[in-house]
Amino acid sequence: MAFAKINHVAIVSDNYGQLAEFYKAAFGMVTSAKTRNGRAVTVGDGYVGLNINPRRAGRSAGLDHFGIQVEDCAAAFERMKKYPSVKWLQRPSTRPFAGISTHDPDGNMFDISQKDMKNRTSVYVDNDGNANPRHINHVALRTMNPEAMAEFYATVFELTLRNKAEGDPNYYLTDGHMTLVVMPWDINDYDGTGIITMGMDHIGFKVEDLETFKADIASMAANNPRIAPASFSGPEGEALLALIQRSCPLGQYAMADCDGILIDVAA
Repeated sequence: MAFAKINHVAIVSDNYGQLAEFYKAAFGMVTSAKTRNGRAVTVGDGYVGLNINPRRAGRSAGLDHFGIQVEDCAAAFERMKKYPSVKWLQRPSTRPFAGISTHDPDGNMFDISQKDMKNRTSVYVDNDGNANPRHINHVALRTMNPEAMAEFYATVFELTLRNKAEGDPNYYLTDGHMTLVVMPWDINDYDGTGIITMGMDHIGFKVEDLETFKADIASMAANNPRIAPASFSGPEGEALLALIQRSCPLGQYAMADCDGILIDVAA
């Protein structure tokens, strides 16, 4: 049995209910019967939970963090002691997806939970490990020290480093189903477009057929413009789209959800 699995991704949004409808319509994700109405919306694909939180004062909207479920939190914490800058914080009992929040040595935040933690509810209990045909298959972050951060996740969580093509600057760590893509952040990559700061970059989805998926998205947008994907319009949008397309070889089709979260899709 794997020591760790990436079990959730979290978004902060001003339009969290609307955003949940996008992921349900586009990817067939399902709302848990135990979702916390009026507080957040959690949807799942059978393996990974997507937690969509309302934006509170002081918080930025966007792709926020991911979560890892481990077999033994104590073992993970013992390994994290090797990294003096890393600290962790016990989360309130109202968080059904995170026992502890922590970060890697570059400050990228993520949650840790253990299967038997009492505050685990919602899709994080409902998910049975059998992913839907359309499901999250990777999550990506950009950081100044990708090699060192890849070493951190491999050491602490026993994620396996996948082989990569020669010259590929990314690192790919897998739990056997989900892949964490650790990408370099370089300000020069944003020449011609708005600069996106270091941290979470995009969510990757696997779909059964790319052309069928594109047709479904077009139909969805025509039927309900409020959940239409955000466009990459104008020169800055085109430059950002080109950056996404060349940055992550796991995707075949780049898009953004109706709130502007970057998504990479592959068949």
